[in-house]
Amino acid sequence: MTSLPRRDIIALGLMTFALFIGAGNIIFPPIIAQQAGQHVWLAAGGFLITAVGLPIITIMALSKVQGSIENISRPLGHVASLIFTVVCYLSVGPLFATPRTATISYEIGFSSYFGISSSHLLIYSAIYFFVVALISLYPNKLLDSVGHILAPLKIVLLAILGISAVVVPRELIAPAIGPYVDHPISEGFVSGYLTMDTLGALVFGIVIVQAIQSRGVSEPKLITKYAIIASLIAGVGLTLLYVSLFKLGMLSHDVAPNAANGALILHAYVQHAFGSLGGLLLSALIFLACMVTAIGLTCACAEYFSELTKIPYKLLVIVLILFSLLISNLGLTKLIAVSVPVLSAIYPPSIVIIILSFFWQLWNKPQYVVTPVTIVAFIFGVIDGLKVAGFPNSLPELIQHLPLNEQNLAWLIPSFSTLIICVIIDRYND
Repeated sequence: MTSLPRRDIIALGLMTFALFIGAGNIIFPPIIAQQAGQHVWLAAGGFLITAVGLPIITIMALSKVQGSIENISRPLGHVASLIFTVVCYLSVGPLFATPRTATISYEIGFSSYFGISSSHLLIYSAIYFFVVALISLYPNKLLDSVGHILAPLKIVLLAILGISAVVVPRELIAPAIGPYVDHPISEGFVSGYLTMDTLGALVFGIVIVQAIQSRGVSEPKLITKYAIIASLIAGVGLTLLYVSLFKLGMLSHDVAPNAANGALILHAYVQHAFGSLGGLLLSALIFLACMVTAIGLTCACAEYFSELTKIPYKLLVIVLILFSLLISNLGLTKLIAVSVPVLSAIYPPSIVIIILSFFWQLWNKPQYVVTPVTIVAFIFGVIDGLKVAGFPNSLPELIQHLPLNEQNLAWLIPSFSTLIICVIIDRYND
């Protein structure tokens, strides 16, 4: 086969969209919107940059290099590229994101029915990861199992939630609070990190490429074409979903005033909009959302580490699943406490690598441009990570007064300045 039929192209787009939508994608916009108040659409604009724009750009960039993170980061050199790739896979795989899908899906969708005891979480996560493993063991069937079955079910439930958020009337819009009063755009931008979708896109690239190849498509230009189409379909779906969830959160004060997190807003909202069926709807939605994401992450990680270590793919699926099962039972609070500083540290260099990959051909020696900018972004990312980890006072006074420091974007200006200097040097060394 040299081309995909329309049915498979649509399924590929739906699968890409479904891979991105985990529980975090559903619970973060409502709480951001409630806290942003009258500045909600400014915060939404910043959020959409990191939660939609960057992931879609990432898929496009990866589609040109066969979905490989190592290829997109090769100007860093072999060792640095390998380290970056392994850190990305571990972060969005068995260390943080995959375990989080089980923990969040239980706490949001099922804890109200079965309680919050550790034994109940263990039983649930064991069943959950058994299903994830069962589907992940057969990656060549992902387009059938996810693209044609799970993704459409997930999208139907998301559509019910999203449409109701637009049509169910509510009135009160409260004033902005916290950092959303003065910095709604940058706060929304940084909040988009928490979806982990840009890092997820780095990992999902290989899953999408292999789904295309599983249908017999081997021509690189066609693979790139279909991956770009799939990413655009996913981008439209993500944008529509987030806009509806921001609308839901913006007007949620009458059903969940001063909520502590987005999960509470969703619980209150579905009860308000759907009555007794609301809890079942939310449980099914969160379960499917997390399940599809966990499958994609497990397949991607197992595929990569199988190529890296030559360990059989199916054995790695089992190992990754067991490790994720173990980590997931540490509890959501501990997972978030550890993952947020790590994400703050690795997001800036990831953004730099992704964006600069589109400009390699403009430079004589891309490695002399990409490497310094990435190093600077990583250094300032680590600083941001220390801040959110609760160690701001341990940082030098000078760093605490850098431009955009309060917005956790202190890496932006130094990275851009380094880029300008490196490009000038590269040009004059022609």
